Amino acid sequence: MSNELNSSGDNRLGEGASELPSVGSIVSRLRFRQVALLTALDEQGSLHKAAEVMHMTQPAATKALHEMEDALGVTLFDRSPRGIEATELGRCVIRYARLIQSDVANLRDELQNMISGRGGRLAIGTIMGAAPFVTRALSRLREIQPEVSIEISEDTSARQLLLLDQGRIDLMIGRSSVSSQPNLYHYEMLRGEPMCIVSGIDHPLATAQKVRLQELAEASWILYSSNMPMRIWIEHEFKLEGVKVPGNVIETASPFVTITLLAQSNMVAVMPLDIAHFFAAKQMLGILPVNLKTRIEHYGIVTRKNTTLSSLAKMFIQILRQQN
Repeated sequence: MSNELNSSGDNRLGEGASELPSVGSIVSRLRFRQVALLTALDEQGSLHKAAEVMHMTQPAATKALHEMEDALGVTLFDRSPRGIEATELGRCVIRYARLIQSDVANLRDELQNMISGRGGRLAIGTIMGAAPFVTRALSRLREIQPEVSIEISEDTSARQLLLLDQGRIDLMIGRSSVSSQPNLYHYEMLRGEPMCIVSGIDHPLATAQKVRLQELAEASWILYSSNMPMRIWIEHEFKLEGVKVPGNVIETASPFVTITLLAQSNMVAVMPLDIAHFFAAKQMLGILPVNLKTRIEHYGIVTRKNTTLSSLAKMFIQILRQQN
């Protein structure tokens, strides 16, 4: 990169600054070709090579990078002995540039599918406990619309809400109550999520007729992250039993990680009953006969307010309602 890109005379912000241009200003000045140049720079590590990949002259690429940094108000790349190198802020922008390119590719594919009569695209988020319910509804949707393209994301409600806010999913099956601003969403309650305590099939208590929560007080636990509904619920169960909340926990929302850990140790975990029944039938885990006193909050259909749903999303919601 030429020295003028890093000159101290420009008005771009450094790493520690906080004032940025408005969203409207950024949108009005950025172009797709500049976004593509960002990823080319990251992949090639050289302004000259990136310009060749983009079929641009090096001066044109330098100008495009200048314009992009001016639009964002930050310095995105520095020179180093190894060539051009992204700053910390630049790496953040590159990550979003890749997302933009991915979204444009998805947009083209969906339009092409609609034009050719092969159906549209639907992106759905779901919490783990709702997965069996959601997959049954998806099977029904595929019967009605066999050409539809479907993307499913499984994670916590909090992370799914982020995807919903970013427009990366059309709707989610989970809980809007975990948001600090639940009023931003439409929420339609669907069903409860019975919970249970599970272990590996070789756990000393796996064949017991009855297990008290007190017997598991000293066990190593696998739990969801703090402030998640499943974590809040099990901590409440411990308090009702007068048992100290475990401190030596492994936190994960991954069923695969949970089952792998259970198979390799005497740990125990909290799991939605529908999911536990599936893995227990495969003899991959055991459901401990613990008498649980309370129920976790219901889950439902969550959509962003002031967003127009596609006909495909509306059809899927109707299927969810019918099978509930």
